[in-house]
Amino acid sequence: MNPTIPSIEQLKEIALPAQVSYAPQTWGWWVLLGLLLVTALLVAVRRYRQWRLDAYRREALARLAQLQKRSDDLNALRELPELLKRTALSAWNTKPVRAGLPALAAFQSKSQLTEPPPSPASWLLQGPAALGREDWQTFLERHSRHPLPADFSQQLARLAYAPDATLRAIPTDQRQQLFDTCKHWVEHHHVAA
Repeated sequence: MNPTIPSIEQLKEIALPAQVSYAPQTWGWWVLLGLLLVTALLVAVRRYRQWRLDAYRREALARLAQLQKRSDDLNALRELPELLKRTALSAWNTKPVRAGLPALAAFQSKSQLTEPPPSPASWLLQGPAALGREDWQTFLERHSRHPLPADFSQQLARLAYAPDATLRAIPTDQRQQLFDTCKHWVEHHHVAA
């Protein structure tokens, strides 16, 4: 045998280097980690808040789905305008804005016989509850992301006030279109913050 060949007894265990830590080594990485955590927390809080604010929208969509299932029922058709108005009232704060409080208080303190009624733009003070006809159509169009039919508010008024025979005469495809338009508005209307 060859004496220069090392034997197994001569082998020694190799010293391994220290394990690399996964913790950041400099303060900059700690700051970045902190910023990421704060950002994630703020995004989560904002989404939760938006989810809570959209509760009225989810309830309106659930009610609209119930009404659409029984679209042949006249009561379901008659409830559509009320549902849109309630959705609008829930979405917008109906309390007067701070800038309009003195004007509204002055109007309420004086006799309505001597003062003219508030201007058509007074819906900013009173909210969507005071709107009707063209103002209601303008309101719906202004807060919709997509165009609405030009006579949408008239169709809603007809649903609310027309005799039963008129409602029975509405074709099925037009009823479906009304439900679809209402659903689209409830899903996609925007509320100015």
